[in-house]
Amino acid sequence: MTNRIWHERAASLNIDGRAFINGQRSWAVSENTFDNISPIDGRNLGAVARCDTVDVDLAVASARAAFEDGRWASLAPAERKRVLIKFADLMLKHSDELALLETLDMGKPIKYSQSVDVNSASNCLRWYGEAIDKIYDEIAPTASDSLALITREPVGVVAAIVPWNYPMLMASWKIAPALAAGNSVVLKPSEKSPLTALRLAEIAIEAGIPVGVFNVVPGFGHEAGAALALHLDVDCIGFTGSTKIGKQILQMAGQSNLKRAWTELGGKSANIVCADCPDLDEAVEAAIGSIYFNQGESCNAPSRLFVEASIKDKFLEKALAMMPDFQPGDPLDETTVMGAIVDATQLKSVMGYIAAGNAEGAKLLHGGQQVKLESGGYYVSPTIFDQVDSSMKIAREEIFGPVLAVIAFTDIQDAIRQANDTPFGLQAAIWTADLSTAIKTARALRAGTVHVNQYDGDDITVPFGGYKQSGNGRDKSLHAFDKYTELKTTWIRIR
Repeated sequence: MTNRIWHERAASLNIDGRAFINGQRSWAVSENTFDNISPIDGRNLGAVARCDTVDVDLAVASARAAFEDGRWASLAPAERKRVLIKFADLMLKHSDELALLETLDMGKPIKYSQSVDVNSASNCLRWYGEAIDKIYDEIAPTASDSLALITREPVGVVAAIVPWNYPMLMASWKIAPALAAGNSVVLKPSEKSPLTALRLAEIAIEAGIPVGVFNVVPGFGHEAGAALALHLDVDCIGFTGSTKIGKQILQMAGQSNLKRAWTELGGKSANIVCADCPDLDEAVEAAIGSIYFNQGESCNAPSRLFVEASIKDKFLEKALAMMPDFQPGDPLDETTVMGAIVDATQLKSVMGYIAAGNAEGAKLLHGGQQVKLESGGYYVSPTIFDQVDSSMKIAREEIFGPVLAVIAFTDIQDAIRQANDTPFGLQAAIWTADLSTAIKTARALRAGTVHVNQYDGDDITVPFGGYKQSGNGRDKSLHAFDKYTELKTTWIRIR
């Protein structure tokens, strides 16, 4: 589809910012709204319902009623499977619309909204749908006069709070296993990117998910988000976002009904490239492609690049040669690979980190500027800092933007020590031709995922989550069912 056609579609798109509660679209009871500003050009996409405690109470009551009467939880596994697979199929049917909403909402290139976000979210729903009737419960070893059953049951009403960087995909990581397990769900998307979540709720009804099982309440974190975390009738909450807010979610869960709370939080991922890297070109492409993908707005972005000193100059020469390919462009142009920063607040934060890098003595090799000012949107050129020290702010804090910090090393043990010297532990990588070095380093790195001679090449079949302050619990894979189910023991005496 051409750039012109995407812009024409964007201009004619009917944006519906109403909440989705008990199978119906509705404005907030208070009638409060907020403007949904597109980072592409600063246009106002329309009003969105500003849900608060009253609306959350309605959504949770709807979800609870649906759970208690078993309209979803009591369906045969094969029937829930058929519905979720149809949900996945319908996402693909509406892929152009969903991709356009995603790009307009948070600024990512339309090519990736289509090929990554829509496709991956649909695949997630399909995968968990397929898993429903392939998971078996257990029988414990007992004496002959007893039978002990260990069964999984849905936890009940699940609240899901998701971020703005991958709105559809992060929503699918939460709602797919939760729904597959038989729960009812109340989803709160980020106020910066609510549109695809709201559209997904309508598609879910079309797929056959019963009324009340899946509700969406847009709004601000301190209002709708806090109401969910504090709600006494929410059994479980899954949150993806910043470590700061994740800590608050855990506190609110504890001070309310001690609901189980699962968090996927910040990251400052280390990418370690040794001199014996088996393919330097591939390592450069992975390092650059991964840090600038999604404008650097990824929790697992490899924002700390540790390069062995003897190859650093050659590595950076190749990296700098790639910079023209990552210049920000029109997100509705299918040739664009780096789009807009999500909003003015995040733009200011990214530029603040770039200023800090300069002030602390790092060497700016490329970028560091706001660009495309004439567009009215929020764009930052791909930025590389060399001669970074691990004590610098840009090496310690999550930037969530297209900023790469390069740190030289001469000893792998020192690189590992620096890589682990962070409050985060989400993801890491090691590039080396020495299998023993790869295995030892992977074991030593305190991260939920460690890549060897690649970066971010995994899929839905493996768990995703972090050590330390990168969160608890795991999204993706069969392990995600652990978050949304209760284990029940039934001990039967045989007479």
